[in-house]
Formats: sequence, structure tokens, C-alpha cells
Amino acid sequence: QVQLVESGGGLVQPGASLRLSCVVSGGTFSNFTMGWIRQSPGKDRDFVAAISWERGRTYYADSVRGRFTVSRDNAKNTAYLQMNGLGPGDTDVYYCAAGYAPGPYAYDYWGQGIQVTVSS
Repeated sequence: QVQLVESGGGLVQPGASLRLSCVVSGGTFSNFTMGWIRQSPGKDRDFVAAISWERGRTYYADSVRGRFTVSRDNAKNTAYLQMNGLGPGDTDVYYCAAGYAPGPYAYDYWGQGIQVTVSS
């Protein structure tokens, strides 16, 4: 059974940085495309960033490109989302997801989500 556990969220001030981590167990991490998706209550989930198992190709939403960096450490079964220059618009629940497809939009497993709040 594949499980994903996120960590690193919290409350920060505008302009601050956070790094989210997602540890995967129960599967072959190097076979997964790892994605980050965020969602506000009552709204659809929005794609944030992903890193493919295929050559480590990365993908970003326009709203975060240049501020967020997605990465992975296959030896640690962990994916990361470094978030810089956070603003109130980045406040959301962030979900980590794992998928067998090489692209960034189809996922087979999801974490429980972690809250990120940006407020002064």
C-alpha cells in the first residue's frame, strides 16, 4: 500500500519561504511522477508543480514559476516543494501526489494534505 505523508506547512508572513516535504512508502519512488496540488475550501484543486520520473522533468503553474522549486531525492523517497516569496494568494491546503504517468496531471496516490497560511 502506497502512502504519502506531507510535512513542512504552517503560518508564515508575506515574503517568507517554506519547504514542503513528501515522504513516500510502500512503492518504488523512482517510478513515480511527484506532484503538488493545492486547494481552498469549496474550490477545485489547482496544479502547482511536478517532477517526473522521466529524466526529472519539472512542470510549474504560471502562478508559481520563478518562486517555487520542485525537487526529489530518490534515495530518501522524498519529494520537496521549496516555496519562496509567499503571498496571501498562496494560502491553501497543499497535497502531495504520486503517479505512474510521466506527465504532471494524472496521479494514483495522494497525501492527506497540509495547510499553508500566508498572513501578516
